[in-house]
Amino acid sequence: MENENQSNIDGQQVHDSQNLVPPPIPRCQQAKAKKPKKAPKPVGFGKIILGSAIGFIIGSLVISIFSVLYFVMALGALIGEETETLKDNSVLELTLAGNIIERDLGDQLYNYNLDFTQTSQIGLDKILASIEHAKTDDKIKGISLNLSSVAASPASLCEIRDAIIKFKQSGKFVYAYSDSYTQSTYYLASSADSIYMNPQGDVEWKGLAFQLMFYKGLLDKLDINVQVVKCGKFKSAVEPYILENMSEANREQMMVLAESLWGKIVKDISVSRNQTVEMLNALADSAAIHSSQEAFEYGLIDAITYRSNYVDILKNKLGIASDKVLNLITLDGYSQTFKPDNSILKKQKIAVIYATGEIIDGMGDESTIGSQTLCKEIRRAYTDKEVKAIVLRVNSPGGSALASEVIWNEIERAKAAGVKVVTSMGDYAASGGYYISCNSDAIVAQDNTLTGSIGVFGLIPNLGNCLKNKLGITIDVAKSNIHSDAYTGLREMDEQEYNQLQKSVDRIYDTFLQRVSEGRNIDKAQVDSIGQGRVWTGSDALQHKLVDKIGTLQDAINLAIELSGASDYNIVYYPKHKSWIEQLFASPEEDNITAVMKAQMGELYYSYAAIKQITNMQGIQARMPMELIIK
Repeated sequence: MENENQSNIDGQQVHDSQNLVPPPIPRCQQAKAKKPKKAPKPVGFGKIILGSAIGFIIGSLVISIFSVLYFVMALGALIGEETETLKDNSVLELTLAGNIIERDLGDQLYNYNLDFTQTSQIGLDKILASIEHAKTDDKIKGISLNLSSVAASPASLCEIRDAIIKFKQSGKFVYAYSDSYTQSTYYLASSADSIYMNPQGDVEWKGLAFQLMFYKGLLDKLDINVQVVKCGKFKSAVEPYILENMSEANREQMMVLAESLWGKIVKDISVSRNQTVEMLNALADSAAIHSSQEAFEYGLIDAITYRSNYVDILKNKLGIASDKVLNLITLDGYSQTFKPDNSILKKQKIAVIYATGEIIDGMGDESTIGSQTLCKEIRRAYTDKEVKAIVLRVNSPGGSALASEVIWNEIERAKAAGVKVVTSMGDYAASGGYYISCNSDAIVAQDNTLTGSIGVFGLIPNLGNCLKNKLGITIDVAKSNIHSDAYTGLREMDEQEYNQLQKSVDRIYDTFLQRVSEGRNIDKAQVDSIGQGRVWTGSDALQHKLVDKIGTLQDAINLAIELSGASDYNIVYYPKHKSWIEQLFASPEEDNITAVMKAQMGELYYSYAAIKQITNMQGIQARMPMELIIK
């Protein structure tokens, strides 16, 4: 039933509310058919090689044809897109629906699915750059937040919200509309001057919860025994494989994290909506908010209306007659109307290097931090005599401890070359992510960045009983020495092997502590007391001297400029996006499969990804226990 409440906003009345038998051989041919055939001539080795080569060439040609076809069709999809024109008296419409990723992929092949539709990924850098540019763009009069479902971690949400608030300081308006609001979309909407929603929409307001999935019961049914060595009582990344619920230490840190993250959200909303923190928590505890009407009555939104009426409200705000066209420009369209002012070559450079994803040994890509790949980018920067400072943008839950040490050493080399290094922490910079940050000249984090987790672990599954009892596969071995078959995952470790692995973990943890102690100028014992694998929010990490400042990526860039004394500079970004040809032969199918799995599995994808990560682990790990997505 249509909602009958009415509101008057900015002078606009708003309505609330088959078998084939082979033919016989002809008689004249039957005699010929009965003659014995000559023995075939043996095929020469040269002909075999020639045939193989021809087969290889044909196969490669077929693959190339399909690759070119993919290239042409994707290129056609790009060319077929219309370019939006920015007109006077326009409104920037930020439609934030999908996954917020650290860096925009641009007009890239891997930005398209196998059916040549675009993926629902939005670069945080594109969002922030567009909002910042719109502040001083005379053709942009305001921003309309078109919010539905945003998948982003707390720090990304916070950074977007802060950018919107700074935009409002220009005197321009920000309005928000959605059919329904999740907690993440409402958090963003609360930064607007006015919030509107559909009469039949829902509002989610219930607080934050960590729901961790444990696999010990499943592993027991499969007769898989996971053997663990670790340092740090809070190093809980291994708990899902050896326990059925959280340890007391893990529960303690999860409670602190939940309260800290929720506290940040409630505090920000209370300021923007002129509500008390106590009232907002009471509404969450009593589950009092669900419908649009309830949200309106408690002052969480400003009006209940349909989208068509909301467009009229925007027209009225701009002084446009209701029968005229509202000039809305999308984020993609607007981002094409401006580019960073690097056209004039300047004497100095500030290098922003993105380090995003799991830390692994060797080569990485856009979603993983390979030690070899990242070190190459860092080396490229500090060997450039024009680069005065490096801003390392870290968004990582950690990974290989050895890879982290290799990257740490490259940062040391950059500093020895006289280049200032500032780390900007994104959603995560924990465990290995903190390892590669700790020796920076300065560290900048968001209030709700998840960092710390100074601890390491090793995990060896024993699959022998599973193979024998469940699949009937038995293992036998011939070996030269007593421990030749150790750590293969096909038998349980003996006491000596376990102790040796524990010594390795202890040694790496001690090195981790030493790196942090020297990098942060904190006594080693003090680092151990706040380490032990414990995860901290950025605001708590500031109190423990694990970070130097609360702020954004731009704040980190400004600090790098200040520390380096740069005055005439360009901002350059690494790694460079792959060219069309590089992408063409880079096999984008894996990225598309991942995108499809995320879409089909929803939140279960992250449990699958966690298991996949564990099975792919090599060596001692410095890794955070969870990935947090606020919805």
